[in-house]
Amino acid sequence: MSQTEINKGCPVITVRGETLPEVWEKSVIECWKKGIAVRTEYDKTEDPPSRDCTMIMEVAHPFKEPRLHRAFPAGLEDLEIYRQEVLLGIHDGWIKPEEGKWEYTYHERLFDYKLPHIPDPINQIDFIVDKLSKTPYSRRAQAVTWKSWLDPECNDPPCLQRLWLRIFEDYLQLNVHFRSNDAFKAAFMNIFVFTELQKIIAERISKKIGRRI
Repeated sequence: MSQTEINKGCPVITVRGETLPEVWEKSVIECWKKGIAVRTEYDKTEDPPSRDCTMIMEVAHPFKEPRLHRAFPAGLEDLEIYRQEVLLGIHDGWIKPEEGKWEYTYHERLFDYKLPHIPDPINQIDFIVDKLSKTPYSRRAQAVTWKSWLDPECNDPPCLQRLWLRIFEDYLQLNVHFRSNDAFKAAFMNIFVFTELQKIIAERISKKIGRRI
């Protein structure tokens, strides 16, 4: 395969850094500079195409200060509400698709994943904690959001696809996979909140195994 053929299609861009703000800022700049023009299913006819790329973001020290970027496009109040939405499920009561309301929340998909013909929902975060507490070298500690029998026809299907967590020595590594994520408007808040979930999972594992992760 020639280099020209490799370069066709959506570019794959990798950004690395020490902190969340550093990596997020780099990702926005690189996406704008190197991304390709692609329309989205949310666009109106008169809207310009979006910048598109496959972005790999590696944050070496996600809890190192500063944790916040001064230019992230929301206020601290919005960030706190979103944190509680994902981690505590404060908006799960808004899930009423039959009334034209929300079809899911990330909290509901991660902590209360429902399957047809199975009466009890699955708490995937509990599974991750139990799995890594018993088998810290496991590659199976993941939580998914996608429902293949439901989401392809959903008006606003989940952007988050899965969380995959692994333990290396005393460190809990979090891999987060999105099928789509607005680099400027959404990515920073998602990164911040899912690292908060990472911290909660690490604390729960630490308590179960009797040593700090």
